[in-house]
Amino acid sequence: MPIVVTLDVMLARRKMRSRELAERVGITEANLSLLKSGKVRGVRFDTLARICAALDCQPGDLLAWEPGDEDGALGDGDGG
Repeated sequence: MPIVVTLDVMLARRKMRSRELAERVGITEANLSLLKSGKVRGVRFDTLARICAALDCQPGDLLAWEPGDEDGALGDGDGG
């Protein structure tokens, strides 16, 4: 998947542990761990907003796009 979750980087910058963030955001540590590892297919905007508020950051600080092996790529739109 070309979308990479960089939540662990922001946690390190803020010197915050996953447990503390999970408590502040209101999600389980297990779900936060899945998000950090990129093993989720989506995240609710309200959850993303609470993470950004807790870490004082923007969504772009937590997500990056890296071209490469893209499963489910949209293609170039030329139909072929």
